Amino acid sequence: MPSDEEMGVETEDFVVFEQQEGIVTLTLNAPEERNALSSQAQWDAVVRACERVQRDGSVKVVILTGAGSAFCAGGNVKDFRDKRGLAEGDGMAVRENYRNGIQRIPLAFYRLDVPTIAAVNGPAIGAGCDLACMADIRIASEKASFAESFVKLGLIPGDGGAWLLQRVVGYARAAEMSFTGDLLDARQALEVGLVSRVVPAEQLLDEARALAARIAANPGQALRMTKRLMREAQSTRLDSILELSAAYQALTHSSIEHDQAVAAFLDRKKA
Repeated sequence: MPSDEEMGVETEDFVVFEQQEGIVTLTLNAPEERNALSSQAQWDAVVRACERVQRDGSVKVVILTGAGSAFCAGGNVKDFRDKRGLAEGDGMAVRENYRNGIQRIPLAFYRLDVPTIAAVNGPAIGAGCDLACMADIRIASEKASFAESFVKLGLIPGDGGAWLLQRVVGYARAAEMSFTGDLLDARQALEVGLVSRVVPAEQLLDEARALAARIAANPGQALRMTKRLMREAQSTRLDSILELSAAYQALTHSSIEHDQAVAAFLDRKKA
């Protein structure tokens, strides 16, 4: 059996980084804590993994998943009780804890130009639900569940959920989830458009890898620019997007990847 090093697997305290050709799999690796996002070291590990992917032009797609039975249980409620971690200090200190801590994660994912797939293997609660929404595509195991549960603890979505969730499921569905804190099972998540498919638990990573492979089969720079255009289009006027599209298209027309893809297409058509 090949070693982790031979398989391109590297482990930090919280993130396992595995690369096979153009596909990177990031696994949150604190199963005994249900992969809760509760410490500066954990937030830093996720941000570093995103930054590493962004720098590496060979990466075409990222899969994000969790070790053990949970995808991500959100924050550590005991820290809230004991006023530790994010909750430590006075109001101004807590504000800075969020800005310099967990809020760096949605920014890191937003800056990623490569497509991202969340393979949600179990509960995605609070910040875990928001983490899933940071991905472009979500595939759920039948054992997955989702809750925008901050209000249950007298809190608000402090990690960007108010921006993220409504862009995935629409304002009304996001409002219902955010105002009630109700838990959705995998099938309910599919019905509201929070995930694009639900698969048996044992098939989750195979399904995610198969989708990642279909994405990675395409030219990498075109993928990155398409992702960036879609991000910009969420908040930009049509005329501005058309200008950016023209500039990006000029770059792709002069790329070797484009020439190779056109030649392969015409060869297949001729055959």
